[in-house]
Amino acid sequence: AGLALSMSSTAIVLQTLKEKGLSSTEAGRSSFAVLLFQDIAVVPILALLPFLALQPGLANQENHSITILENLPVWLQACSVLCSILAVVLIGRYVIVPFMRVVTGAGLRELCVAGSLLIIIATAYLMKLVGLSPALGAFLAGVVLANSEFRHELESDIEPFKGLLLGLFFIAVGASINFGLIAERPLLEFGLVAAIIAAKASVLAVAGRLFKLSFDQNSIFAVSLSQVGEFAFVLFAFMGTLGILSGEWLDILMAATALSMAVTPVLMLLNERLFLPRFGTRQADERPGDHVDVSNPVIIAGFSTFGSTVGRFLRANGIEATILDSNSDQVDLLRKMGFRVFYGDATRLDMLHSAGADDASILIIAIDDPSTNCTLAEVARKNFPHLKIMSRARNNFGAYALMEHSVNRVYRECLDASIRLGIDALVQLGFRRYSATRAGQKFTAYDEAALHKLARHRHDEKAYIHTTRQEIQMQEELLANDRTAAHNINDHAWESDR
Repeated sequence: AGLALSMSSTAIVLQTLKEKGLSSTEAGRSSFAVLLFQDIAVVPILALLPFLALQPGLANQENHSITILENLPVWLQACSVLCSILAVVLIGRYVIVPFMRVVTGAGLRELCVAGSLLIIIATAYLMKLVGLSPALGAFLAGVVLANSEFRHELESDIEPFKGLLLGLFFIAVGASINFGLIAERPLLEFGLVAAIIAAKASVLAVAGRLFKLSFDQNSIFAVSLSQVGEFAFVLFAFMGTLGILSGEWLDILMAATALSMAVTPVLMLLNERLFLPRFGTRQADERPGDHVDVSNPVIIAGFSTFGSTVGRFLRANGIEATILDSNSDQVDLLRKMGFRVFYGDATRLDMLHSAGADDASILIIAIDDPSTNCTLAEVARKNFPHLKIMSRARNNFGAYALMEHSVNRVYRECLDASIRLGIDALVQLGFRRYSATRAGQKFTAYDEAALHKLARHRHDEKAYIHTTRQEIQMQEELLANDRTAAHNINDHAWESDR
C-alpha cells in the first residue's frame, strides 16, 4: 500500500503547473522528473505484487480464470514473469515495428490506430496469462510504441481522444468509490488524507532542500506532489484481486486517494495566495537590491533569452546598458558568465532611480511575465516621462496592453522571426532576394499599422473579428499591387540564394 500511496498524479500536477505557467521553473522541472520516475516504477511494482500475495491462486479463484504459470514453482513463476516482460520489449523492437511499417504503408489512419489497439490488447492479454495485471501489459505496449518511429503519428491520431479517455478513467474511478464509507467514517478518511499529504509533503520538502531548491520553489514542489496519483487506483485494484488488501481497506484507501486528488488544486491555490506571500517572499527579500554604481543611456529590465540577446547586440556595437533582473539565481549565473547584471525589482521606483533612469534615454522591457511588463511600463511612464520605452510582447494582446500604457515601441516576439522565415521560404521557391525582402518589409509595415487599428477594438469581439478580416484582405491586396509596381525593374539588383 505504501508503494501505491507514494505515487503522485501526473494528470493533475502537469496540467496545474502548465495553467499557472510553472512548467519551466525549477519546481516544474523537478516535479516532472519525479512523476516520470514514478510512472516508470509502476512496471516493476506491478510485476512484484503477485509475489506479495498471502494466498497464491486467490486471484484465479475470484476471477474464475487460470494462468499458464499457476502450477509452476514460485521461482519458476518469477523467472517466467521476467522473461515475459523481456519478451514484450524484444518483440516490440523486432516484430511490432516491422508490423507497424506494413500497417502504415497502407496509408489509412484508421488501420494504424487499429493496429496499435491490437498490439495493446495482445500485450495486456499476455500479462494476464502469466498472472500479472493487464494494465502492466497496456503500459509496456505504450512504452514500446512510444519508442518506435511511429510515435508522433500515433500521438496525433489519439490526441482527440486523450482528454475523453482520461475523463472516462476518472468517471470509472469515481463510480467505484464507496462514498457511504466516507459519510460513515469521515474522521478516519479525512485524517488519513491529512496524514498522507503531510507525510509526502514533508519528505518532498526535505528532498527539495537536499537538491538546493529555493524556499519558494521547494514549497511549490512539495505541495504539488503531495497527493496520491491515478496509478494508485490501478495498484489498489490489483492488490485487492491478489488478496493483499482486504475489501474494507481497499475502499478506505481508494476513497482517501480520490479525496487527496480533489484537494490538491485547493492546496496549491492556498500555497500561492496565502503561504508564499507571507513566508516565501521573506526569504527573497533577505537579499536587498544591488547598489547600481553605473550610469548608461540604456536600461534593460529582464535579462533572460530575449533581454540577453538585445544586451549582447548593443554591447557589440559599443553601447553599454544597465541590466536589472529580479531572479537572484539568474543574476548569479550571469555574473559567472561575465555579464554585469544587477539584482533588483525594476518595477520599484527606488530601483529605477538607482539604475539611472533620470539620465537614461531608453528603457528596454524584456521581462518574461507580461503583467510585470505592463506594471513597469506604467511606473516608468508616470515617473520618467522623458524615457523612450521599448518593450517585448508575447503576442498581439500583450502588445495591446502595453500600448495602453503609452509604450513607444512594442516588439512582438515571433513577428520578426516569422517574417524572416517567410522571406527565406520565398527565396527557396525562386523569388529574388530583393523582391522577397521588400515583400517582408511591406508586410511588417502593414501588420504594425493593423496592430494599432485592432487595439481600438480589443474589448469588442465582434468589431475585432470584423476589423481583422478587413485588415487581412487589405494586406493581401496591397502586397499584390506592390508586386506589380514599377520598382520591380530593380529586381535584378539581388540574386536569389536558390
